[in-house]
Amino acid sequence: MSLRKTLRGTGVALVTPFRQNFDVDYDVLGKIIDYVIEGGVEYIVTLGTTGETPTLDKQEKTSIAKYTFLKVNKRVPVVVGIGGNNTKEQVHDLETFPLEEATAVLSASPYYSKPSQEGLYQHYKALAKASPKPLLLYNVPGRTGRNLTAQTTLKLANEVENIAGIKEATDDMAQCMKILRNRPEDFLVVSGDDALTLPQIACGMDGVISVASNALPKQFTEMVRNCLHGEFKEAKAINDKLIEAYELMFAENNPAGVKAFMADKGLIKNILRLPVTPVSKELNKKIKEYCSR
Repeated sequence: MSLRKTLRGTGVALVTPFRQNFDVDYDVLGKIIDYVIEGGVEYIVTLGTTGETPTLDKQEKTSIAKYTFLKVNKRVPVVVGIGGNNTKEQVHDLETFPLEEATAVLSASPYYSKPSQEGLYQHYKALAKASPKPLLLYNVPGRTGRNLTAQTTLKLANEVENIAGIKEATDDMAQCMKILRNRPEDFLVVSGDDALTLPQIACGMDGVISVASNALPKQFTEMVRNCLHGEFKEAKAINDKLIEAYELMFAENNPAGVKAFMADKGLIKNILRLPVTPVSKELNKKIKEYCSR
């Protein structure tokens, strides 16, 4: 089945909850998985960058993936994040990671290295060849320091077997529209920016991989479904109420912002691994005020 159908709607980039001693809290992770599925998300993304994967070791990543598959129990599809700036290492991970129950792999562009467009093309070509599951590109230039252009995205989509879509997290709407205009029919394109999801779906995107839906799954997934059904008046009414939440969530850091929201709701402890720290007292106060309305 085409991923454009399987992964249409809202995917949630799951946070990783920690105990007071900074160990992964699997009991709470299970509760979060139930919470977002009951809240209406269409699929789950585990081990994305919102899950603080740069601070997780390989054993933890494997354990989190296996636990997520077990807890989800095929209720919704699961996408696994595997990305980095060492192509050889990522190829090895794709060949050895437990991906049997995954629907697809999401791979963030290399960070820091700032490869050329040819370098990005060859990187993703190597990963796609190694991946036992369809590969989703992840363009997030604000984090990686290098934009994956529309031309390179379309070249990968048309020329490289096993590349099935992209999570596009740029605010360059012209770039998004070029991809949407020229993509292959079965190429999935989803937003990577909660605040731009409504206009990007209006331009033709198939949904979003969301941070906000960790904390506000019912409101956010309803907004996305309204968009996908062409009910933009209803979607805008919901989105207007969520704009402040987006601003608060990303004011200082992700996932510090969404974890503060979740902690206020009693879903998790507000604990992050260094170098990320909880939001400031001033921002936390604003988040609490928003959540109390």
